[in-house]
Amino acid sequence: MEKIRPLLAEVPATLLVPLWARAEEQKRSDPLVRDPRSAEILRALDFDFSRFSGGWMSQLGCCIRTVILDREVQRFLDAHPGSTVINLGCGLDTRVSRLSGYACWYDLDLPEVIALRSHFFTETEQRHMIASSVLDSGWMERIMAPGPVLIIAEGLFMYFSEEEVTSLLDALARYFPKAVLLVEMLAPLLVGRNRMHDVVKNASFKWTLSDSRDFSRLNSRLHYDCEWSYFDMARRRWRYLRLIHGIGWVRRNMNNRIVRLHFE
Repeated sequence: MEKIRPLLAEVPATLLVPLWARAEEQKRSDPLVRDPRSAEILRALDFDFSRFSGGWMSQLGCCIRTVILDREVQRFLDAHPGSTVINLGCGLDTRVSRLSGYACWYDLDLPEVIALRSHFFTETEQRHMIASSVLDSGWMERIMAPGPVLIIAEGLFMYFSEEEVTSLLDALARYFPKAVLLVEMLAPLLVGRNRMHDVVKNASFKWTLSDSRDFSRLNSRLHYDCEWSYFDMARRRWRYLRLIHGIGWVRRNMNNRIVRLHFE
């Protein structure tokens, strides 16, 4: 079978990193996440994934964020059966196939990403794909969500400016006024320093928050619930970083995290 070449610009191309990370994890005898579907997709792509081979921190971090998000999304669905899940900047994420209990699941990304995704996923009455920029609020009018709503923003906000994030949050608050959000936040040390990243070299990291409680400064209706540090999972695999991850400055500046928020 002829392989598919992903023709993606700099930021959309970053979707290949978490795909590679999850596929690579399947080679372990004790994988953090079991996702053979990602390995199948990776084998179908005409791309030199060996360029990521030295990125052990990204590989581990992507798998840890997958574990955290899988766990928290499933917890939400268990507590609110029949909810709607909106996955912003979905890339080639396979979570829709791993979790259960939702009424509708919307995977949203740029048109070129959805075109690539369509090779591997099909729409059903429950599963939908939307080709649109996240920042174009027109897509929100297409969401039918009579019940609880959960919004996932994984590997996304760091590529936007604060003004763009604020505008997006304002629109989400209008269209989904009681939604819960699960957001990945970038380590502050990497903002403006993407060349320091072990695999993402060409896409610029523009924004993050050092204190997740500052989300309320961007939108007064957005409230902080809790967060999960990547350093707190799989500690043995963090190598030398496990020796210094407890230092306050290191945790604040070198650590990605998943933040849970809600509108009210």
